[in-house]
Amino acid sequence: MVITGLILLAAIAILVWGYRRAQPYGRVGILAWLQSVVLMAPWLLFFGLFALGVYVNLAGVLLLLLGSTGLYIYLGRRLRALGQDMLSTQRPLAATAESAAANTEAPPTTDQPSAAPGDTDTAIPIPAEDLAQIEGIFGLDTYFRTETIPYDQGAIFRGNLRGEPAATQAQLAQSLADRLGDRYRLFLVENLEQKPTVVVLPASTDPAQTTPAQWALAGVLAIATLFTGLEAGAILQGFDLMQDAARWRAALPFLVALLAILLTHEAGHWVSARRYNIRLSPPFLIPAWQIGAFGSLTRFESLLPNRSVLFDIALAGPAAGGLISLAMLMGGLLLSHPGSAFQIPSGFFQGSVLIGALARVVLGSALQAPLVDIHPLTIMGWLGLVITALNLMPAGQLDGGRMVQAIYGRRTLNRTTLFTLVVLALVALANPLALYWAGVILILQRTPERPCLNDISEPNDARAALGLLALFLALTVLLPLTPSLAGRLGIGV
Repeated sequence: MVITGLILLAAIAILVWGYRRAQPYGRVGILAWLQSVVLMAPWLLFFGLFALGVYVNLAGVLLLLLGSTGLYIYLGRRLRALGQDMLSTQRPLAATAESAAANTEAPPTTDQPSAAPGDTDTAIPIPAEDLAQIEGIFGLDTYFRTETIPYDQGAIFRGNLRGEPAATQAQLAQSLADRLGDRYRLFLVENLEQKPTVVVLPASTDPAQTTPAQWALAGVLAIATLFTGLEAGAILQGFDLMQDAARWRAALPFLVALLAILLTHEAGHWVSARRYNIRLSPPFLIPAWQIGAFGSLTRFESLLPNRSVLFDIALAGPAAGGLISLAMLMGGLLLSHPGSAFQIPSGFFQGSVLIGALARVVLGSALQAPLVDIHPLTIMGWLGLVITALNLMPAGQLDGGRMVQAIYGRRTLNRTTLFTLVVLALVALANPLALYWAGVILILQRTPERPCLNDISEPNDARAALGLLALFLALTVLLPLTPSLAGRLGIGV
């Protein structure tokens, strides 16, 4: 109840904050805010009713999702149409004014880079001849540069975006490549004022490749995960592998199922990354004593072209791992019968909204008995869904964090990361495993991914809806049923 209440309060606070931010932008801002309301409304309604002990069945949830998605797409079309109208009326006026201002200034010399007021060319680490070539790619019809300032090993080129972000970034990047080859990378990002800004960095700042030491670390973590997977399987069998190592074969089926889930997850990332010609590091598995593994950490070894690619690669892993885990769970429930290999207290099914509801549909009144006989696949699928849900938390460089960054941007991700860590700290009061996972996020995964080459263009409406659906399903896996709702569903005694 406390966690559900915190989620509701955070969602309402985000909506109020978003409305206040949207007001100065007029109709465009309000339409964008309404899109957020439409996407969050089904979850607010579901969890609000859930907190009150009212359960919305699967058909109701799907109906809410369908209506929300349709309205979101409609608002998106209205927003894009309004944006195109504003762009078509404002661009000619702005271009005329800038052309007039440029004609009143002294023309730049051909052998020196042009410098707008405030430029500090001597402090820019890019060689002067390269800087002149870079500044020459900008124009009135793409990106009107107003100022060049040093940044890291490259430079920031402030100005005004004149074209559509994706097309403009591609055109500028191609012009840069034609002039200077593969020596520089051009990023189109938002500055602190949320205005499109161009950043150019040398190719030497590209993501680092995996070193031999890192490959060795990945191997050590994989071996450790093999052991923790066997130990988790032994715990489920009721013995300690450290004290009774001769019985390791009894725990082997659990390890095989765990590896199938983890490998399917990574295969999803790999297939999606290969589609976009993106290199990934080897997976760094995170062993966990109680459940075998928390999943893995995987770095990007290539620059991502846009946020849609970031979303697709991030979603592919949990989608693949989640589907095989769900298949194991449903197969295990269907194969369960009196006399099955495992007996667990029926109260365990109160630990997850989604799993409890699915078990109630398949097992029916069997959940009202003190002990429930279940097939081993049920446990394996359950743990696989938990691992998938943990990786979908909207924090840092977890899959869920990458999805939030792709849909909403880095600033929103920073807020959801902080909120996730606070919730994990509260949950850790009852379950120390949450503290371990919070430590992993805080130490290794708390920062967002580096910006994409085109970090302005947002994923389309379908991706936004899929992302919210994935985050919602993750919550239903991790959130427990309230005692009153479990009683109404007939789960437990």
